[in-house]
Amino acid sequence: MPSTNGRGSRRAILYARVSTEEQARSGYSLAQQIEALRAYAEREGYEVLEEVLDPGHSGSSLDRPGMDRVRGLVQNGGVAAVLAQDRDRFSREPAYTYLLRREFEEHGTKLKALNDRGDESAEGELTDGILDQLAKFERAKIKERTRRGKLRRAREGKIVATVTPDFGYRYNTDRTGYVVDEEAMSVVRRIFYMVGVEGLAMRATKRALEAEGVLSPMGKRYWHQTTIRRIVLDDVYRPHTAHEVAALVSPEVAARLDAKGLYGVWWFNRKRTKTEQVAVEGPEGRVYKRRTRSFDNPREEWIAVPVAGSGIPREWADAARARVEGGVRSPSQAGHRFWELSGGMCRCGGCGRTMMCARVPSRNGKLHYYYRCSERARNGKDACTVTKMAPAGKTEARVWEFVKGLLLEPERLRAGLERMIQQEREGLRGDPEREAKAWLERVVEADRKRSGFQDMAAEGLITMPELREKLADLEETRRVAERELELLRGRREELERLEREKDVVLETYAGLTLEGLEELEPEERHRVYQMLSLAVLVNPEGTIGVSGVFGEAENVCELWQGSRSRRSRGPGSRRPSPHPGRREGCA
Repeated sequence: MPSTNGRGSRRAILYARVSTEEQARSGYSLAQQIEALRAYAEREGYEVLEEVLDPGHSGSSLDRPGMDRVRGLVQNGGVAAVLAQDRDRFSREPAYTYLLRREFEEHGTKLKALNDRGDESAEGELTDGILDQLAKFERAKIKERTRRGKLRRAREGKIVATVTPDFGYRYNTDRTGYVVDEEAMSVVRRIFYMVGVEGLAMRATKRALEAEGVLSPMGKRYWHQTTIRRIVLDDVYRPHTAHEVAALVSPEVAARLDAKGLYGVWWFNRKRTKTEQVAVEGPEGRVYKRRTRSFDNPREEWIAVPVAGSGIPREWADAARARVEGGVRSPSQAGHRFWELSGGMCRCGGCGRTMMCARVPSRNGKLHYYYRCSERARNGKDACTVTKMAPAGKTEARVWEFVKGLLLEPERLRAGLERMIQQEREGLRGDPEREAKAWLERVVEADRKRSGFQDMAAEGLITMPELREKLADLEETRRVAERELELLRGRREELERLEREKDVVLETYAGLTLEGLEELEPEERHRVYQMLSLAVLVNPEGTIGVSGVFGEAENVCELWQGSRSRRSRGPGSRRPSPHPGRREGCA
């Protein structure tokens, strides 16, 4: 499609972005950005093709729904410019801005910001590039100053406040220390008593708390065993003498301790976290999720902060910790069967949550297996509209009957698989090979500059602090480029995997006779479902909907309609009890 740049109507896309952190810190307004862009477009004679917003998305990545939309519109052609109020609205990483500029230029589209300092000449681009790097350097300095401020605060014996304090505590008025919350701390003491004195296991403690109606730290009626374990092993609850704490803190902090007092220890800088936004291809297209990963820092980097004592006896704390640390991990709760629709494949049609595997024992000890809404299981009968559990055997049999019919229609199956692969290709945006080449060039350029800066330092042209700053900036550029190359590699590998699995499905399973399909084991059926991107929805009215590469198929079967009453099953039969005390489930 020919570009309309130049004479005649010039069409522009207005782009505005604000991250969650910016909204919370300064109320940075999307409306204000769009208003400024509309005024600029009117003055410059641009026809606004579309206004694209990215609320709550960080500029540290190009994986944003709004930016996907912009790139798609530019690829369609006929866009003269993409306008943003500030350069960092496109991206906070200069390498990303560079990549977008080159990608848009291939379609005759300019990337323009209202705060551009240079013109379209090579000198102008250099000026903007230098300003981008300076802005990035200043952001890095602010981040480093913030981190150092938190470290200094912890070394002074002050809490570095987060969203919520540890369970059983609340912040003091200036949020620099802990005050015991007696109501919540009584629950913590109860946990230590049950585990350390009564000798209860994690599962028994969890059930006791739920039976007593005790709310968890999240305010839920459902307790996780990992929550109980974390509480038992946390040094903030274990009492320490002033002498013990003094060995962990600075002399200035130790001087403020009461020699006869008991303290908990709150650790700062134990872990470092990394949050990034990732694009995930799902049944309804590309969606964005935040992924947070944590890493343990070396023990010598931890900083101890003394806090008010929990009031838990030392012998309770040590006994509970010894029991938890010496405990043996319990076996799988799924029972001695393979769950064909496990792994998030089976979902609740009432709330959309994953159906969990549940086994219910009858009076004679026989186990009955079900798929049950996890939301209802954890938060009570009013949490979801799906009131019944789906019998595992019947549900799996009905789904397999449907999939067998699909496997006996190779052409329909082939069309669905090819459609799925085409959607994955379209999700790659642009030319992956060209994009990979651009990132490789960035890596090579960073290595070349590193060598040049080292030579300058050896000749005394720059100081060592200047060298360290420049090398740190180059290392960040290399890290970003390598991460993007890894993402591209992962997407290509995913596409290759889909191609391979298409061939496996069509050559191995679609070629089987009905008798051959009947002989497949549950594990193999599960593998077929994964290759077909199968999704099973258990609806409130008792029907099953199945979707996947073949599209949507509602009401595959009915699970509960026309079921016999308890009386009709005879005096010796009994419907499995849904009482929580007699149920064991697995996520």
